[in-house]
Amino acid sequence: MKKNLFLPCMIAGLSMMLYSSELPATAAGGAGKTRTVTFAPDTVRVLDNPLSGWVMYLGRDWDRSQDENFWEEQGYDSMPADSGRVTVKVSDYASVAYLRTSWSSMEPEEGKYFWKDPDSRLSRLVRSVQDRGMKIAFRIVVDGRDQGANTPEFVFDAGARYYLQNEKRPAQKTPFPQDPVFRKYYEKFIEAFAEEFNDPDKTAFIDGYGLGKWGEGHNVAYEPGNVISDSTAYYKENTMEWITGLYARTFTKVPLIINYHRHIGAPVSEGRHVEPDSEHLLQIAIDNGYGLRADSFGMNNQDWGYNDWERSYVKKWAFKVPIIMEGGWIVGQHSWWQDPAGYKTPKDVRIGEFVTSEEARVNMMDFRAGKETRSWFYDAFDYVKRFVAEGGYRLYPVEITAPVKMTDGKPVTITHKWANLGWGYCPNNIKQWNYKYKVAFVLLDDEGNVVAKYIDRDSDPSKWLKGNVTEYSFSFVPEDIPSGKYLLAAGIVDTSKEDCPAGIELSLGEDDLLDGGWVGIMDVKCR
Repeated sequence: MKKNLFLPCMIAGLSMMLYSSELPATAAGGAGKTRTVTFAPDTVRVLDNPLSGWVMYLGRDWDRSQDENFWEEQGYDSMPADSGRVTVKVSDYASVAYLRTSWSSMEPEEGKYFWKDPDSRLSRLVRSVQDRGMKIAFRIVVDGRDQGANTPEFVFDAGARYYLQNEKRPAQKTPFPQDPVFRKYYEKFIEAFAEEFNDPDKTAFIDGYGLGKWGEGHNVAYEPGNVISDSTAYYKENTMEWITGLYARTFTKVPLIINYHRHIGAPVSEGRHVEPDSEHLLQIAIDNGYGLRADSFGMNNQDWGYNDWERSYVKKWAFKVPIIMEGGWIVGQHSWWQDPAGYKTPKDVRIGEFVTSEEARVNMMDFRAGKETRSWFYDAFDYVKRFVAEGGYRLYPVEITAPVKMTDGKPVTITHKWANLGWGYCPNNIKQWNYKYKVAFVLLDDEGNVVAKYIDRDSDPSKWLKGNVTEYSFSFVPEDIPSGKYLLAAGIVDTSKEDCPAGIELSLGEDDLLDGGWVGIMDVKCR
């Protein structure tokens, strides 16, 4: 199981040896009045940070993969990596398990939600994710084409109108998203779903649109025959406002994501053309607090792949909203060798996805499932490790200068500098987080208790971008501190969780970090 960083603010069992042990590389400064400490970043360790790092799929095979046996059946607990030279656990690299599943599997009967039944297959699957120290993410699919009954039958029994692409397959009904009966039952479901999963300790993100084929946001059917009519533009906008507003209202603590696609919300899937209202529709989602995700990284076909429009569009949102990728090619099923990029091997596909991800400044990459995951570890393990080192965000203190003595009631100034090694960014600015991550300094006594805590409210990790160092001058007045010697320590605290440094793991070596995520700086005397 992964190390649990969500520990109490008191550092239990901290010994005096920790104080006498050598801190990171230091240099004296300020004629004995201040001391400057510098830190060497770690670029190898897998960090378990929100909206950063690797994602893996749980799959859609109802007969085999939707229970806790998924891990053994797929070999995810003993994955051959680096051409078979080593064996690893997928959960040691992926911090999130993404479940793209159907509404009908989550609520097969009205009001019968899978999470209310601990013995249900989905409950057992989610529990197996949590047992591995991972968080869950969801996309809920309602479209019945290609996949079967993704919307519960009781919704249609109640009168919801639908599109049936093939009369010979009556179970493959696709509800019209503007239909009031569909909306009534869907809203009830999402409200109940959020009561259980609007929890950042268990849920990494919600892919909150889920309409169209495979829930990818294109080829959305609004009318019989899946035609385009004079009403289509209205249906698209009204539906986008309704569904993103619903998720924004119910998921107030968990990040929301939508697929960015040139045909978003349109009754078409293919073509180089760009729907004229695509940016407008995506803007509605972004205004409701959404980040971006694309399901076709590495696919370069201009008719149905990751088009020039997607490449250009996402550049406008780098470092403004979090961006997540999904690889488009499935090397076990698709004709990936026909890609215009000229891929020759599965590793070439992985490299193409990696390069496009770096270009888009994504925070998260995905392994997908089955053969795709095995391909990443077996064929392209070096790129798995490169994303750990280079992708997402990796935050660390570059330098901290503080006084070696503090006097009760007199102002103290600490200068601190921070950097980000990753090509992504820490999305502290999203609505669901509301700038909750801040730099804090604490004084720890010789038993590891937090005697005092000072939060720099001006600090904002979302501003720390690769290639820059951000400096702060933070002043505070210590009050009612008993005389004595303390360890000054720092961390990035979650102000929504009692100011513990539990949310952001620093890119430092484990030997540099104290229990709970604090990093020791220096001994200070208080009087």
